[in-house]
Amino acid sequence: MSDKEPPTYLSLSAASQLLGVHASTLRRWADEGAVPVYITPGGHRRFARADILALAARRPLPAQSLSSVLASKALAQTRSELANPSTAPAWMMAMSEHERLAWRRVGQQLMGVVLRYVSSHDEHSPLLEEARAIGRNYARLARAAGLPLTDAIAAALFFRDSLVEAAMDLPEEAHVRPAESARLLRRISRVANEVQLAVVAGYEAEE
Repeated sequence: MSDKEPPTYLSLSAASQLLGVHASTLRRWADEGAVPVYITPGGHRRFARADILALAARRPLPAQSLSSVLASKALAQTRSELANPSTAPAWMMAMSEHERLAWRRVGQQLMGVVLRYVSSHDEHSPLLEEARAIGRNYARLARAAGLPLTDAIAAALFFRDSLVEAAMDLPEEAHVRPAESARLLRRISRVANEVQLAVVAGYEAEE
């Protein structure tokens, strides 16, 4: 007769919180077979606590996993600030709903470029040209909304700051080594710099 205690199982939400990743990320890992998962008769995923702790001990997380964590944190923070009138930026509050939707779409494009660049090891990636195109798009939208250059730059900085703040929280939540955290911040800054320079160039081209 075995004296072993029965394993403790965690829900998808509890397991993802223990790992410091978004639930959708853990769900994908389970579907890909990277994490053992047990399906209840009701169709719910359950994870052995021991398996999750073993996964958490593997440091650092792969670059793709880092980008998933970064995305979920940055998006949550951005949505929270934009939804709260006391924290929403003045340039956003002055826009119509149609204009806000256009800005959100560009922000989503910027997020996609940043995440792909973070996962890449190419310093001169074609993604930087995509970042410049996004900057030019920011300039076009800002000018159409009658915003001065300072507000256009403020908008670009708003999305950059969300990414930087999310990245600064990663070492504690995703077991990221300092060197990897520094690389992450450098690459976010590289993309953000290209966007901001393109915004300025877009305004200067119309003068």
